[in-house]
Amino acid sequence: MKQDYFIVVLAHSFHGRLRRLHIPHQAIYGILMLAAIGGFFVLGMVNSYARMAWKVSNYNSLQTKFESLRESYGRLQKSANQTNEQLATLQIFATEVSLAYGVKRQLEGPPDISGEAPLLPTFTETLEEFNFLKTSSISRGFRKYPRLWQSSVRPSLWPIHGRLMSSFGRRTDPFSGDGAFHPGVDLHASIGTPVKATADGVVIHAEYAGNYGRLIVVDHGGLQTYYAHLSRLDVITGQEVRRAQIIGASGISGRASGPHLHYEVRQGGNPINPYIFLAKSVSGEAPGPDLPF
Repeated sequence: MKQDYFIVVLAHSFHGRLRRLHIPHQAIYGILMLAAIGGFFVLGMVNSYARMAWKVSNYNSLQTKFESLRESYGRLQKSANQTNEQLATLQIFATEVSLAYGVKRQLEGPPDISGEAPLLPTFTETLEEFNFLKTSSISRGFRKYPRLWQSSVRPSLWPIHGRLMSSFGRRTDPFSGDGAFHPGVDLHASIGTPVKATADGVVIHAEYAGNYGRLIVVDHGGLQTYYAHLSRLDVITGQEVRRAQIIGASGISGRASGPHLHYEVRQGGNPINPYIFLAKSVSGEAPGPDLPF
């Protein structure tokens, strides 16, 4: 006869009695199943803990690398800023020398221009150059005349409270996607944000100017500052302005992809890097006393 239970015989060592226990098969199978499930549960917990410990270790390693990279980036950024400032200073110096002595970077014309005519100047050209150099000291005195009544003729102010969007030099044209030269910097600002003159000077242009949109140009006696894409003009041509005086408002006029201020600094008509002026500028201050005339 088939039995569906196990018999366990227990013997008492002192009294010599025997005791039989009947354990059903289902109970044995249930105990074994519970043991198996418990084993799988323990293995799962051990595996989860091991994975968590591995992720924490990787996170700590990545955090250490991130801190190291951030320190390296800070050092590189500081070095780049110093290099840009030195480059801007050298560029201003080179422009001054070029303007004073008529030095040009390259011959104007096709590559084979040297074969079309002699490169040595004629007697008349030499005499004209001599007259130019002879009168350069006089013209330099006239250029210094505005400094007699303008106390702050060197740009020393951010023209607007805004974030730097695009820097001076080579960049990708936002409309065509081609490489292009950017003669100034773009400062992001919402339409209508006040724009301030960055130095004392005289307004020599205050009207619409094609791609520049509404443009104001201020002459500072050797340097000129450009404020483009304005939404409003608060000055007129010929008007004297002081540093920190509001001359207009930012906008999106002309060839602009969004509201911002395009700011340039030029010397002798040549754009120079505004970084040397912006890096040492303050955010804004009240204008000085009225001009003496």
